[in-house]
Amino acid sequence: MKPTITGQPLARIDGHAKVTGAARYSAEVQISGVAYGVLVTSACARGRILAIETNDAEREPGVLAVITPKNALRLPDTKVPENDRVVQVLQDDRIVYSNQPVALVVAETLEGAMHAALLVKVHEEKEPATVRLDDEIKNAFEPEPQSASGKKSADQVRGDPARGLREAAMRIDETYQTPYETHNPLEPHATTAVWNGPDRLTVYDATQGVFGVRKKLAKMFALPTGNVRVLTKFVGGGFGCKGTPWSHVILAALAAKQVGRPVKLVLTRPQMFGMVGGRPLTRQRLSVGANKQGKLTALRHESVSTTSRFDDFLEPAASVSRHSYACENMATSHRLVRLDIATPTYMRAPGEATGGFALESAIDELAHALKMDPLALRLASYAETDPTEDKPFSSKSLRKCYAEGARRFGWAWNKRSPARADGMLVGVGMATSSYPAYFSKAEALARMLPDGTALVTSGAVDLGGGTYTVMSQVAADAIGLPMDRVRFDLGDSEMPEAPRSGGSQTAASCASAVLLAGRALRDKLVRMAVADAGSPLLGARPDEVLIENGRMTANGRTDSFADVVKRAGGAPVEERARAGPDEARKKWSLHSFGAQFVEVLVDPDLGHVRVKRLVGVFAGGRILNARLARSQLMGGMVWGIGMALHEETVYDEKIGRIMTRDLADYHVPAHADVQVIEPYFIEEEDVHVDPAGVKGIGEIGITGTAAAIANAVFNATGKRVRSLPITPDKLL
Repeated sequence: MKPTITGQPLARIDGHAKVTGAARYSAEVQISGVAYGVLVTSACARGRILAIETNDAEREPGVLAVITPKNALRLPDTKVPENDRVVQVLQDDRIVYSNQPVALVVAETLEGAMHAALLVKVHEEKEPATVRLDDEIKNAFEPEPQSASGKKSADQVRGDPARGLREAAMRIDETYQTPYETHNPLEPHATTAVWNGPDRLTVYDATQGVFGVRKKLAKMFALPTGNVRVLTKFVGGGFGCKGTPWSHVILAALAAKQVGRPVKLVLTRPQMFGMVGGRPLTRQRLSVGANKQGKLTALRHESVSTTSRFDDFLEPAASVSRHSYACENMATSHRLVRLDIATPTYMRAPGEATGGFALESAIDELAHALKMDPLALRLASYAETDPTEDKPFSSKSLRKCYAEGARRFGWAWNKRSPARADGMLVGVGMATSSYPAYFSKAEALARMLPDGTALVTSGAVDLGGGTYTVMSQVAADAIGLPMDRVRFDLGDSEMPEAPRSGGSQTAASCASAVLLAGRALRDKLVRMAVADAGSPLLGARPDEVLIENGRMTANGRTDSFADVVKRAGGAPVEERARAGPDEARKKWSLHSFGAQFVEVLVDPDLGHVRVKRLVGVFAGGRILNARLARSQLMGGMVWGIGMALHEETVYDEKIGRIMTRDLADYHVPAHADVQVIEPYFIEEEDVHVDPAGVKGIGEIGITGTAAAIANAVFNATGKRVRSLPITPDKLL
């Protein structure tokens, strides 16, 4: 059947619950007898705990426990699963970064726990520490391939980049830097832990993946996986920081077991800086050469990023250069530098956002050096096939994105001097956007109930992008029901397994499983009807049965899903399906693409930059909901404005402590910073990427945005800013 609901710009199913307060987030789940935990964190960046004074705190009314490394429950296994983060859970006296958990106060009330936490005195022995990249860059090392966030090997070389640079008519060789950044979702990290007896644990957690939390808790407490249940019905933003279970999750469960009560632990805003990851600092050197026509002859992209002393996390910034442009001679490399910081983690478009800034800035610099339209230069080196993997793209509509974006924006580049309007410098810039199309194993269960409604479940998590809604749309079309007769549920580790919501993979993975499960259920009901002596469709061929609004029609006769279930005894009829990558998918290079065009205004006296207009056109496969897709793209583009002009996590380099520890000091875009922002998409029919034909659009919106803004600032001022964010001091 031709889909009639999927793609429609329907409003969010969960929207009313969210705006009325009916939606319960992890910190709002009502649990009888719950106690409250508050963390005490370290001051120094490296050292050991000499002593912790807890007497004053323990004497406070309502305090149940002050848990420290001396009295904390010993965990059977603190080694983390593969591709997970190392945590600090009060098992030793080591301090490995500032703001590390060193004690946990548990009390009858939140206010009591907060007050008692202030009374805990921690005595630390400081050791030499540094958070400066330059202090340790001499010790940069090549990460293991698996540390590259799934982006293949750390280094790749093709052709002869040195020769390509020598033969270039024009070349640039510049270094670009992106700062530490910190996720700041509206909902802070929160965990409510409940033990049901000595070996059964239920956790309500603000996470992007319930199965990852279940796996880590089960391992650390030596429990069978089936004895741990994790629920996450609503998440108030994640962007990567909630993609892995951090220290507080384990500590909430530890405290609940130790005090014999359910424990609720919510991080404060300052505690979210460092303890739960962030984007690492990157320093990237780009050497790019081209002939007189703008065709690239060589591209070398070398990236160095920071990680902690005790764990590896790689920001794969150079990976974006491997797939973006046709170039016979290319070298990309990644190196890590250990500092006395908390381990970084995924942050919206990890690698592509940071690497895209450097690459697209360098391409713009090369175009200006050649006195060439930056868009024309990009078209001169347009990659028809993946230049690194030597594979065809499963689909690529980037040319259409360029053309449509230029048309809507009114792109007309020239070599003129900076323009002025009402005393402001005016500049325009553009950049390419790209992001891999990830698709992971996912399962879904579709169940037809006796009343003719369907319940479809999968253990995915809705970060706020609209998973409840789009999965209901996919299910409704797959089964053959109207939207109001389908309910989709998620966020429970007892449901069919789905990957964590990250890497823009939820829509592709979960929708494919839902699609297959829905179709399997529909086909099963048809087979039951045509073989049922009580059905008007008895004897009809399944392939001649038409389905619409829960009714099956063949040869002028009709039956309903509800009647089929009732005649079969009234028990729900269900089908389960699994979707995942196969060998055929490996034949293709799988990416989403886009183009962003921006106009900026720069105050020549104050150096203040304002984005006047931002137009982005993106090709991300099949669009499941036009309204929600536009919202996702807009959110990414707004974040790109923040990356370009605002966001920076600042360390006090003497003590190794983050100083921008709240939203007063850590700047993000406000309404006044976003004037006109226009996201558009070009739908693609991609039969190779996954069964649902979806590529994912949660992250591509931020890729290229910062570079487009930086390029426009150069166009306006003649000053090239290669270190983000672009603040007034860099322009004056």
